[in-house]
Amino acid sequence: MSTTDQSGTFNLGGRSVKRLGYGAMQLAGPGVFGPPKDHGAALAVLREAVTSGVNHIDTSDFYGPHVTNQIIREALHPYRDDLTIVTKIGARRGADGSWMPAFSREELTAAVHDNLRNLGLDVLDVVNLRIMFDVHGPAEGSIEAPLTVLADLQRQGLVRHVGLSNVTSKQITEGRGITEIICVQPVQSRASGRRCPDRRSRARRHCLCTILPARRVQPAAVVHPVRCRHTPQCHADAGGTRLAAASRGKHPADSRHFVRRPSQGEPRRRRARAAG
Repeated sequence: MSTTDQSGTFNLGGRSVKRLGYGAMQLAGPGVFGPPKDHGAALAVLREAVTSGVNHIDTSDFYGPHVTNQIIREALHPYRDDLTIVTKIGARRGADGSWMPAFSREELTAAVHDNLRNLGLDVLDVVNLRIMFDVHGPAEGSIEAPLTVLADLQRQGLVRHVGLSNVTSKQITEGRGITEIICVQPVQSRASGRRCPDRRSRARRHCLCTILPARRVQPAAVVHPVRCRHTPQCHADAGGTRLAAASRGKHPADSRHFVRRPSQGEPRRRRARAAG
């Protein structure tokens, strides 16, 4: 049984999705900006991920920008029937690679159409609204205006399901009052040792999940922002999870970003130190 199969499954918008997915953030160039150094390696790692059993990919059209989705389309289109692509909107990139909010109706609408075009899809499976009141982690503020726009795009048939990313517990509660929220991306990092608020992953002692079904997220479960220890650009939200089963391939940015499968004999003191 592969690592992907061992991670278990959950229901995401009526589809059975494996808990261990592939986060495509680092398919773009350094700083998640521009093209990768090795385009062929980027294609190869995506194909290896799907071959290894991954059936959901986390991405965004502001990775690159546009680069990551274009690589996904080149590598995997036409997509397998069981593959779910989860994307997100709510940010844009400056000419210098900076990360900025993109919450206006025009920006959010354009972002959905950019994702559709670059992924080669007629409708997006899941779109997470990334809240950008603070670039590096959750910050309080009303999400009613941008989420209402995304809900309108869903009613137009461009989006099947809506989720949230980089949010606080109050924002989750607010979002549920506006539209159905099927998943939440908590800020977390395998490298940080922070434990996932999902019970199954906590029982496994290591956070390997990429997205949490919204019905399982409790207000107290929203975790604090952390950064990946490997690169300052990898904020390692749920989309930063890497595929352990594909570690024999080359990561186009840095192979260290693959999540290793925890060994059974890992010293208790290391686990205790990580949990702190």
